[in-house]
Amino acid sequence: MKKLYRSRKDKMIAGICGGLGDYFDVDSTLVRVLFLVLVFSGVWPIVYLLLWLVIPREPAK
Repeated sequence: MKKLYRSRKDKMIAGICGGLGDYFDVDSTLVRVLFLVLVFSGVWPIVYLLLWLVIPREPAK
């Protein structure tokens, strides 16, 4: 079973987009571009901050 984690290696700010990319098995760049498009709706920056608080960091390997 897959778990959602913030990425330690594929991150720019908090690793949220990298973690979502790993979880959904898509390129994290695609997730970042989608996030940037959604940022202009106004709500997504708040969602990103909430995800940063809720999603645990990937365990160290």
